Amino acid sequence: MQGYPIFLIGLEARHCVVIGGNAEAERKVAGLLECQAAVTVISADVTAHVRCWADDGRIAWVPRPYQAGDLHGAYLVIVTDGSPPVRATIFQEAETEQVLLNTLDDTAHCHFIAGSVVRQGALTIAISTNGCAPALAVRLRQQFEGMFGPAYATFLEWMHAVREPIAQQYPELPERRALWYALVDSDILTLLTQGQEALARQRLETLLALPVADLIASVTERTWGRQPPHAS
Repeated sequence: MQGYPIFLIGLEARHCVVIGGNAEAERKVAGLLECQAAVTVISADVTAHVRCWADDGRIAWVPRPYQAGDLHGAYLVIVTDGSPPVRATIFQEAETEQVLLNTLDDTAHCHFIAGSVVRQGALTIAISTNGCAPALAVRLRQQFEGMFGPAYATFLEWMHAVREPIAQQYPELPERRALWYALVDSDILTLLTQGQEALARQRLETLLALPVADLIASVTERTWGRQPPHAS
């Protein structure tokens, strides 16, 4: 079975449901919260972290097992536990309600499978083996976490900050595209990885031929509300 890779967006305006309260459910909820999703957990028992999220108002918790009708109005549902008959019932309701459904380790009752994910700020890398060897996807994720460090998050924050000025200064697409590749192929990322943020900022200013300090400070403030933890 060959999957078609996509990234869902706009989950903050969608009703997302996690059925289950185990450690896997906690991990799925954490991933949804990273996307600012509106999450409801349905389970009689939940982990301490899930309970804290509910107490803090970050998620809704329905403290009981799944019942028919729980998927009404949902956009995305993730099932992390439950007996085979219950999973089959959930799948039938998802079909009726036209809800996107993922059931952990049960591809027969899935509309999609979730990859192993690496995140660094705006950078998201998802890895899938299409169910052939999920453990390999985990090992690859662990390798990528070492390869793509916090410097990538900083670099993408900067690129977001200069995107509009670049569009204004270089209205012609071929020239603008060439500049973007020059930025990506430059040593800015290497300098950030080495902790030389001031020099990386100078290199960015040289390539763009415009000051960037205020732009970078503005986007950093919007993203973090403070200096990022890896800033020099």
